[in-house]
Amino acid sequence: METGIVAGLDEAGRGCIIGPLVVAGVSVDKKGQAKLRRIGVRDSKELPQKKRLELAEKIEEIAKDVVVFKVGPCKIDTFMKQGVNLNRIESMKFADIIRMLAPHTAYIDAPETNLRKFTAVMGKMTGNGTKIIARHKADRDYPVVSAASIMAKVERENEIEKLREKYGDFGSGYTSDELTIKWLREWLTKNSDFPEHLVRRSWSTHGMLKGEKEQKSLGSWLRGMIGK
Repeated sequence: METGIVAGLDEAGRGCIIGPLVVAGVSVDKKGQAKLRRIGVRDSKELPQKKRLELAEKIEEIAKDVVVFKVGPCKIDTFMKQGVNLNRIESMKFADIIRMLAPHTAYIDAPETNLRKFTAVMGKMTGNGTKIIARHKADRDYPVVSAASIMAKVERENEIEKLREKYGDFGSGYTSDELTIKWLREWLTKNSDFPEHLVRRSWSTHGMLKGEKEQKSLGSWLRGMIGK
C-alpha cells in the first residue's frame, strides 16, 4: 500500500451527447486507503445510483480532499473547434486536479491508449513532482480511483436529473440509448436546434440528426412543389 497522500482520478460522461463531462479527484492517506477498501468501493458502473449515493457520503468523510470539475457541452464544443480533443480536455482537468490535491502519487484511469506517453504528458502538465501512475481500468483495480469514479458519476447524475426536470426524460444522454436518440429526434421536429448548454453539437450524432431534419424538410418542400 502506498504511503503518504494518494489520489485517484476518473471521469463520467465522456461519451454522452447530452450533459457535462465530469472529472473528479479523491485524495486519501494510508488509513483512508484501508477505509475505502472496507466500505467496498468499486467501479461506479457496477453500482446502482442508490449505492453510489451511499458510498459518496462515506467517501466525503474518509477523503482528505475531493475535487470535482464539470465541463459543459458548450465548453466542450468550444474546445473541439480549437482542435482540442476529448482526451486532451480530460488531461487538462486531471492536471488541474492533481495540482490542487498535491498528492505524492496520483492514479489515473487513462483515456489514452499509449500509457507511457500519457504518463509523460501528465508529468509535464502537473509539474509538481507528483508520481503519475496511469492505467486502463484503474477504476476497477484501485479503490482510490473507484472512489473518484463514484464521485464523478454521482455529480453527473445530479446534473442530468436537473436537465430531465427541465426537458423531460431523455434517457441516459448516451448515443447508444434508444430513448436518448428518440428524444433528440422529437426535439428537432419542434425546434431548429438544441440548447447549447444541453447537447454537444460537435458530436457526429448532432450532425447526423440535423442532416435527417434537413432531408425531411427538403422532401416536404419538393412534394409541395410537385403538387402545385
